[in-house]
Amino acid sequence: MQPGPAALAGGYRVEAFDLLGSTHDEAMLRARAGDPGKLWIVAQQQSAGRGRMVRPWASPSGNLYASLLLIDPSPVAVSPQLGFVAGVALADAVASMIGPGRALLKWPNDLLLDSAKLAGLLIEATTMPDGLFVCAIGFGVNCTSHPKGLPYPATNLSVHGDNYSAAVLFPALSDAFAHWFDLWSGSKNFAAIRQAWLDRAHPAGTNLRVSAPDRIRVGKFKTIDVQGRLVLDCAEGVITFDAGDVFPVAGAANNQSIPEQNS
Repeated sequence: MQPGPAALAGGYRVEAFDLLGSTHDEAMLRARAGDPGKLWIVAQQQSAGRGRMVRPWASPSGNLYASLLLIDPSPVAVSPQLGFVAGVALADAVASMIGPGRALLKWPNDLLLDSAKLAGLLIEATTMPDGLFVCAIGFGVNCTSHPKGLPYPATNLSVHGDNYSAAVLFPALSDAFAHWFDLWSGSKNFAAIRQAWLDRAHPAGTNLRVSAPDRIRVGKFKTIDVQGRLVLDCAEGVITFDAGDVFPVAGAANNQSIPEQNS
């Protein structure tokens, strides 16, 4: 498996494995060993894959499991913006295979295809003892299979056409990331990234349910603000979320606020 031509020209490298515990863990091991970054770690399977909040990520063969190691990509304070860079790149890579407009970004870190979860992102960062800021961006994309029995719909690319393999997707993803990462320029151009993310997200007015620490709120998607936070029009007014699990709600009324313990 190789990066695309634009990624290769930008100095990106790849190391591919049949099996790893976690591509993220391997990326961090490389950082501690002094790797200069721009290194993709790709595995056919993971035995200990994980998502947000250390949730297990099922990792059977056939899907794409990849983590990108970046060294000092930006000031630490603005590094969460990399999630939006990665999201736009992922949406563009999938669109290059299935066509534009079908796969939509969902805050904070998912890509939906026909309203079902197709892919997720995970960003982990740390500062090394020598002061270097290290970031690993993980991509998990359901190419040939998807988990069953989840509390939300999921899908995979093979449901929607032939030859939608990880080997086809990865070069497109690496090229798209190289493009948007250069445009982002260490957060100097987040305005362009934010607009690109909104252009690839579900439209304003979409009903969303947000599971926040204090309660579940249902409202209409307004935007993401200049800090990348979710802005929702709820019964209580316009509410901004720094974190939370978000689910589209078909036909939901806007004026709902449900205590978390009742969910």
